[in-house]
Amino acid sequence: MVIKMFQKKKEKKISSLLKKRKTITVKEQLLSIIYFEVLGFILCLITLFILTGGKNYFKLYKELKNFINAYDDITTNYYKDVDKKEIVNDAIQSMIDKVGDDYTTFSDKAETTNFKENIDGIYKGIGCTIATNKENQIYVVEIFENSPAQKAGLKENDIIVKIDNQDLTGKTSSEMSEYIKNNKNAKIKLTIMREEKEKEITIERGEIEVPSVISKIITKDKKKIGYIQISIFSSVTYNQFNTKLKKLEKQNIQALIIDVRNNTGGYLTSVTDISSLFLEKGKIIYQLENEKEKEVIKDKTKEKRTYPISIIINVGSASASEILAASFKESYKSFVVGTNSFGKGTVQKTKQLSDGSMIKYTIEKWLTPSGEWINEKGVTPTHFVEYKSAENEEEYDSQITKAIELLMEKIK
Repeated sequence: MVIKMFQKKKEKKISSLLKKRKTITVKEQLLSIIYFEVLGFILCLITLFILTGGKNYFKLYKELKNFINAYDDITTNYYKDVDKKEIVNDAIQSMIDKVGDDYTTFSDKAETTNFKENIDGIYKGIGCTIATNKENQIYVVEIFENSPAQKAGLKENDIIVKIDNQDLTGKTSSEMSEYIKNNKNAKIKLTIMREEKEKEITIERGEIEVPSVISKIITKDKKKIGYIQISIFSSVTYNQFNTKLKKLEKQNIQALIIDVRNNTGGYLTSVTDISSLFLEKGKIIYQLENEKEKEVIKDKTKEKRTYPISIIINVGSASASEILAASFKESYKSFVVGTNSFGKGTVQKTKQLSDGSMIKYTIEKWLTPSGEWINEKGVTPTHFVEYKSAENEEEYDSQITKAIELLMEKIK
């Protein structure tokens, strides 16, 4: 009964629709078809625009038509098998080489992963550094603070003989690091030798923040000078620096040394944020310039410091390190101690490709607050001092010693 009623209703609905269809003219049908065809075309264009990020792929195809045809012909008709990925990578590398810029580069997937871990300052692991000793044994060099390795009880100088029951004899520290990074298991079991006793330690892998800042207090004639060393300007460096700085200031430091020797640079935002902790609002940190315009980057924060500062640089100080040194030299009037820095006056942008590889290319040059371009010249120290190591553990190297001497004259 219910089925019959449903069928009757359905028949009436179909009959009604058929009657309505009879009233639609041929002209209306044509207009309707045209309307939906145009609408569909517009929607396809919008979808293509969104998926391609707004790129004009019609124009790109026209420009790359010869390359695409050659690639298709070789990969399809060559009498032997060819490595398509290698052909594409070599073509990209050739394009990069043609630019003629040392800082415009191409990295494969593995190189890109290592670069990102280094510059981001975060990776998946256990939180320690390892090396190979003279006996070709893998040992623990450093344990990161609050890391899974520290919590599990791993200690410096532990000899690692096995990992997940696999013998490490003949293996390198790099091979062990790669195993830990690429391991999908949540936990890693290490067999270690400590004081000639074998011990097993299970460590849970976690997200590790790589330390890029170390600090200490230098006491001289009852005066306290803070010392901060920055190894790289990674994405986590500013927070680490700010934390260390505030701890030093709680101990009533009267001056500060910032050591960026052999720091090859990193994120522009990191050095901008660190400089903003010290400069007065409105002071210039650096300038950016390309073919079209010049942009002046100023401190926008209310936070500032006034105590004397010495920056230490050398030929290994490059890029972001040079921006920091120039900023403090010209806008904070700090001392800059050491030798001329590397001389990298350009800024790069990275683009990760679909297969995990990456290109890095120069987009602009940076200038000091006064407008100087230090490219291939480097930042000139206010006090030129060659490096000499300390004669004993109680002394500092010649560049730190000079930095302390200059600050002591200011705080006496």
